[in-house]
Amino acid sequence: VQLQASGGGLVQAGGSLRLSCAASGSSSSINAMGWFRQAPGKEREFVSALRWTLGTTYYADSVKGRFAISRDNTKNTVYLQMNSLKPEDTAVYYCAGGRPIVSTIRREVGYSDWGQGTLVTVSS
Repeated sequence: VQLQASGGGLVQAGGSLRLSCAASGSSSSINAMGWFRQAPGKEREFVSALRWTLGTTYYADSVKGRFAISRDNTKNTVYLQMNSLKPEDTAVYYCAGGRPIVSTIRREVGYSDWGQGTLVTVSS
């Protein structure tokens, strides 16, 4: 499946952004989509994920209560609404699709398809 991420930009601390990830191609090959991020000089880390069929959501502790993942089945698109942004949220955000199991839904290894990154910069 091909994934196209968009929606990044520059925002002040406390502001909001919504990222989008549109899936095209053989979307039946995936049963979950996730967001990961990589800050400068750091490893890529899990942010959030959503099970396509059941709608079950998962969040990293660092974003819980501030970020919300959702989907539009008609558009094969997943969204990441990011509120109360902090400078430490600055990173390149990547969307991913795959068939992760319970033990891998928060890990890169659980995803087979990746979109290009979209840069989110939060100024203090």
